Amino acid sequence: MLNLSPLFFTTADDESCMHDELDLTPEQRALIASARTDVRNCLRTGIPRVLRESGYAEGVPQPRFFTQGSWAYKTLNSPAQRPQQADVDDGCYLPLSFVSQTKRPSTATTVFFAAAEEALKPLVKEKQWTLVTDKPTCIRIVIAAYAHIDIPLYAIPDEEFVMLAKASMEQYGYDSLTEAVRLAERDAWTALPADEVLLAHRECNWMRSDPRPVKEWFLGEVEAKGEQFRRVVRYLKALRDWRWSSGGPASILLMTAAAPLFEKRDRRDDLALLDVVALLPARLRAGVNNPVDESESLTERLGEAGVEEAAKAFEEFEKVLRAATDAGSPSQACIWMQDEFGPRFPNAPDRVKMASVADTIAATPAMAGPSELIGRTKAG
Repeated sequence: MLNLSPLFFTTADDESCMHDELDLTPEQRALIASARTDVRNCLRTGIPRVLRESGYAEGVPQPRFFTQGSWAYKTLNSPAQRPQQADVDDGCYLPLSFVSQTKRPSTATTVFFAAAEEALKPLVKEKQWTLVTDKPTCIRIVIAAYAHIDIPLYAIPDEEFVMLAKASMEQYGYDSLTEAVRLAERDAWTALPADEVLLAHRECNWMRSDPRPVKEWFLGEVEAKGEQFRRVVRYLKALRDWRWSSGGPASILLMTAAAPLFEKRDRRDDLALLDVVALLPARLRAGVNNPVDESESLTERLGEAGVEEAAKAFEEFEKVLRAATDAGSPSQACIWMQDEFGPRFPNAPDRVKMASVADTIAATPAMAGPSELIGRTKAG
């Protein structure tokens, strides 16, 4: 049996592995981090300025920010092919008491989006970025050919706004057109919860949506299962990005579906990935819900046809990966893996190891291994 794990992940400085190839370069990460800081500073001063110019005489708060998504989870991969881009999500928050001063919720979302977009225009022009304003739940700024920053806008209860750390139709995700219309027509603040985080939506006013519990859930899963789990999620995303130039199963769906299927395999990322993909098709077909809100189906977003397409894709990959670990030729195994992951998987058959059945069994611990400590991304 072949041990392909050294080509998936290694700590050796002088050897390449797919995990390292998935990373953005230090220069790319620095550019994204700098751009995010510039955007925050621009919105922090620009939104109050624009709102005051629009007639909000006093009491305009500075927004606060919370990084979410793959940048916060440390699962962000570099783009595998065009037109893919690294996606950084940075939520912008205003207190609910201020946002709800506007009599109609639909007016409040319009004002919020308009103020943020107007505040960003000088920065976007100066940096020669591209401002995208047709996304239903965010403002997008394309900062490079390989990356963009999405800025969802939130109204958050006042006490949580104070605690938030400072400075540091189917296409919209609804089950049916009827649901979207119903929410659009409910244009009264009294119909909306005063104790929950609300996401501004260009078409449907406000949606209940708080990204923080999902972030805490995922970081808790990594803390409990170890860093190998985070790496397996990145491999799943890499497989998706090579198979689908656009679309495919969402990252939150992949990491939620994979979590209960993962089993720690000592120094064997190939087997840990194989464990997950062997069971993933059935889990997708059975339906996967939001890990912090069981009423929200993540597979429904993908649609029945999309779920079946993804399930079949992972079934095919499971066969290839199993054949690669069972192969007698390391060269052939590398060719098969490059077909699945692209050139980011190293073609280095000399580093593929032979593993006995006893070694493979030993890679599965009798009990859960110790948690690997991870850092937490802070709000800013």
